[in-house]
Amino acid sequence: MTVYEMQQEILRLKKENDICILAHAYQGQEILDVADYVGDSYGLSVQASKDPHGTVLMCGVRFMAETCKVLSPEKKVILSHPEAGCPMADQMDKEDIEAILPNYPDHAVVCYVNTTSRLKTICDVCVTSSSAVKIIRAMEQKDILFIPDQNLAQYVAEQVPEKNIKFLRGGCPRHALMTKRDVERAKAAHPEALLLVHPECRPEVVQAADYVGSTTGIMKFARESEAKEFIIGTETSILEHLQFELPEKRFHYLSKDLMCPNMKMTTLADVYSCVKGTGGEIIELEQEIIDGARRCIDEMIRLGG
Repeated sequence: MTVYEMQQEILRLKKENDICILAHAYQGQEILDVADYVGDSYGLSVQASKDPHGTVLMCGVRFMAETCKVLSPEKKVILSHPEAGCPMADQMDKEDIEAILPNYPDHAVVCYVNTTSRLKTICDVCVTSSSAVKIIRAMEQKDILFIPDQNLAQYVAEQVPEKNIKFLRGGCPRHALMTKRDVERAKAAHPEALLLVHPECRPEVVQAADYVGSTTGIMKFARESEAKEFIIGTETSILEHLQFELPEKRFHYLSKDLMCPNMKMTTLADVYSCVKGTGGEIIELEQEIIDGARRCIDEMIRLGG
């Protein structure tokens, strides 16, 4: 079966079986082409909650599928590859944070969306990379414990100096690999290119950027900018998608090490197996976890819109 033939079968079967396919932007182009919605983790979950289909197939990683289930508990939610996790989400669990909370009295706990639903149940509010600054600025509390990404926490702290933001050591192993040397090398090779990076990158990389933002923010900036050349400092799939969408512009990697192995676990064949009913994993969450995580996410919606 060719890629095209498999894609056509997926399109037929998802309609036949009442399935909505969500694809995170870090997935390959061949998967994006058969998806109903493409975007970041939280945006996809919101789309799923509004979509009329009874089954949701998340082509991403586990915490994203969990978020879909929290927002759409009545739906059948399938994770495209059972082993696709997120190293950042796995760095801290509920017991870890409960154990250190006495060290941070009167601190509101803010968790990045890249956390498990179980951990979200003891957090005050959830944030995304695009909404973190707005939400923390809008919070009544001055003292904040931000988990798990220290680089995003430092970026937010610089943008919202009126808050007292504490953080633990954690973050995305891929984005954390980028260094000032990578920036210098890329800029020397492409002196006319603008540097666009994700706030999960190290502070010295963020400080050197021409634009800092979420995955969707980076793509929007490249789309709307009059510049013709860009260095992309986030997962390598974004560069591929921008090349398809904007062939008149030039895109360069900040580093070849920005490929997420967990995102790359999902193949088009996995998607095919899922829509046939022979692959993936059905996500099940206890009602207590759904209720607790939903409270955390609802607060994000209230403060961030």
